[in-house]
Amino acid sequence: MEMTMRAVEVREISQVAEARRVAVTLAEAHGFGEGDAGRVAIVATELATNILKHGDGGSLLFGSFEDSSGAGIECIALDKGSGMANVADSMRDGHSTTGTAGNGLGAIARGSHMTDIYSAPGGGTALLARLQRGKPTHLGAPPHPTFGAISLPMHGEEACGDAWCRKDDASGATFMVADGLGHGPLAAQAAHAATRIFYSSAAPLPSEMLPVMHNALRPTRGAAIGIAHVDAKAGQIIFAGVGNIAATLIDGNGVRRMVSNNGTIGHIARRMRDFTYPIVGETLIVLASDGLATSWDLNAYPGLVAHHPSLIAGVLWRDFNRGRDDVTVLVSRVEIG
Repeated sequence: MEMTMRAVEVREISQVAEARRVAVTLAEAHGFGEGDAGRVAIVATELATNILKHGDGGSLLFGSFEDSSGAGIECIALDKGSGMANVADSMRDGHSTTGTAGNGLGAIARGSHMTDIYSAPGGGTALLARLQRGKPTHLGAPPHPTFGAISLPMHGEEACGDAWCRKDDASGATFMVADGLGHGPLAAQAAHAATRIFYSSAAPLPSEMLPVMHNALRPTRGAAIGIAHVDAKAGQIIFAGVGNIAATLIDGNGVRRMVSNNGTIGHIARRMRDFTYPIVGETLIVLASDGLATSWDLNAYPGLVAHHPSLIAGVLWRDFNRGRDDVTVLVSRVEIG
């Protein structure tokens, strides 16, 4: 599960067509037929148009997803505009603050298999739309989302030097974020080498995976790597990291920063140690490469923690992207009992 996204800036009307083209190309690459690709085109167009009308420009992120809800195309629209005073009213057809027909958000919701919006007056808007093959039915409650991520190359680069992964075993889920040294194709080579080891390794503990990765990455630039294993039976999270992957736990007791050792996997890594953290109620795990500034605080976004993990990751990218490196943000919701 290693999915690099594509970002499209939407600052003027001509960029709406580019957003639509990127979305349709991605949909066709994932097996969407003509009718489903047409639905993707409508949603992408409405998202881009709304960014211009209500957000004074912003970004659209396009990628793919695969989880318990199915598989398909993920679109995240992000702006720093005036925000919405009432999200429920804004989703209703006919509601408009700009004198238009007011059908944009309704069309997005009807054309998508799921949507999620986070907005605050003066704080901009983030909108997630997920589309799958086949017409949306909107019957029954969607599965409770447990994880999501954004992974984007530095502006001007095609290859992303970051990677993220998830796999499951009998005791729980394991997540990894790898940040190849630098950016571009050689950084991507290092991150992808770590991904291959992650999926092939049968080691139960993060600290046992890291030495294998260390040897495999010696011919590469090397990478910073953070691995978190959720041991559901024991009610704990086991983390091991080398390098500057920021690993954070957020729960009812506050924020805990997980410990990572200094070094670079593939070059110098003297300590590869597991650290264990008890799970206290509903917990968010956030793993981020150093393209994301570490000054973020979810308390500044009332209610955001209850939204889809992909939307949380998108908001952090929007507001804390350093702008000079690849960026990956992985968010997972952990619930025990």
